Amino acid sequence: MLTALFAFHISALPTMAQTEPEYRMELGAGIGMVSYQGDFNASPLKNQQPMFTLLAKYRFDPRRALSFNVSYGWLKGSAKDARTYYPAEAVTGSPDAAVPLNYDFKHQVVDAGLRLEYNFWPYGTGFEYRGAKRLTPYVTIGLGMTVVKAQSTVAALNVPAGVGVKYKVADRLNLAAEWAMHITGSDRLDGIADPYGIKSSGLFKNTDCYSHLRLTLTYDFWTKCRTCHNDRD
Repeated sequence: MLTALFAFHISALPTMAQTEPEYRMELGAGIGMVSYQGDFNASPLKNQQPMFTLLAKYRFDPRRALSFNVSYGWLKGSAKDARTYYPAEAVTGSPDAAVPLNYDFKHQVVDAGLRLEYNFWPYGTGFEYRGAKRLTPYVTIGLGMTVVKAQSTVAALNVPAGVGVKYKVADRLNLAAEWAMHITGSDRLDGIADPYGIKSSGLFKNTDCYSHLRLTLTYDFWTKCRTCHNDRD
């Protein structure tokens, strides 16, 4: 009798899994640290500042998702951290103002953009029969806009690229840790353009960037219709 009940329970697992809902959207927030890399700081471990994030994510399937992120924080740097020589003609915005030896800055930054995420393994619960897992590493790349309030407002395109790992804490709760480098099209995030006086060309050549390490928590909603267009897989 016990053997028969056990066999019935095992045979029913795939059917039960198929009836569990699949969610299309995630909403959440995150907190982390951002570090400027440019003419006045070369190390992602120096001058780290807090950054806060709001995000919405649309899942195409258990492996792919499109994420919209808006982040706010600060970028910080100093001439003493660069440990380099600046020529006298280096300017801070006007042709006759040299870079001060004690130059430092702390600028507000807003980052907004779209990113594509790809999970190494199918992600989720209730779909173990399809190989879904609670824990998966992932990679991400996208396109965004950076706005920095320096001596004047600076706006530039940025390309974020990073890696992370996500874990489904509960059926509708997701925790993710991620690191991404944001390569921008501007050399003025620090408030100074081309302090070395080196002329260069190219969209991302000799430009500033920043790295962002963050922890996010999101909640699932918008149940996928499992009978629409005969979608029963």
